[in-house]
Amino acid sequence: MTDERAPFAVRVTPWVLLIGGAIGLLAALVLTVEKIKLLKDFSYIPTCSINPVLSCGSIMKTPQAELFGFPNPLLGIVGFTVVMTTGVAVLSGAWLPRWYWLGLQAGAALGVVFVHWLMLQSLYVIGALCPYCMVVWAVTIAVFWYTTLRNLHKGRTLLRYHSVVLVLWYAAIAAAVLQAFWSYWKTLV
Repeated sequence: MTDERAPFAVRVTPWVLLIGGAIGLLAALVLTVEKIKLLKDFSYIPTCSINPVLSCGSIMKTPQAELFGFPNPLLGIVGFTVVMTTGVAVLSGAWLPRWYWLGLQAGAALGVVFVHWLMLQSLYVIGALCPYCMVVWAVTIAVFWYTTLRNLHKGRTLLRYHSVVLVLWYAAIAAAVLQAFWSYWKTLV
């Protein structure tokens, strides 16, 4: 299938990878810097600690923030670098073999499972949200979704409604955030 004949959702995938990878990498770098500052001074208040709900500092001090024994954003630095590089390579005309795309799919799938676990931990165990982490959540979902669409480009129905699925996915997360912190949000009104 030539690029001109590929469905829009497949043609836009390299851009999603490039832009999403860059945004995710930036968020992971900022989170890493904030974590280093917090490790140097445990009383440091991260820039993303805005109020009782939007509070990176309270999340960074939990075991969930270092699930594998090191700060989670380090995974983002590596993963988003690969994603961004893939987007650049494809946009510059590189042909990547099927095994590469399947490897990217596996990485994106692990990433999306991990961020959903982190969402559940943030919403229902820790009781706080990290704005930079939420950026990573959004980007990881988009990278996973468009990588999946690119790898399954035969499914015309999914391709036709690619953005609808993504909007519904984000809406479900927004509803979960509203529900989890409803007692706080209603005090702001």
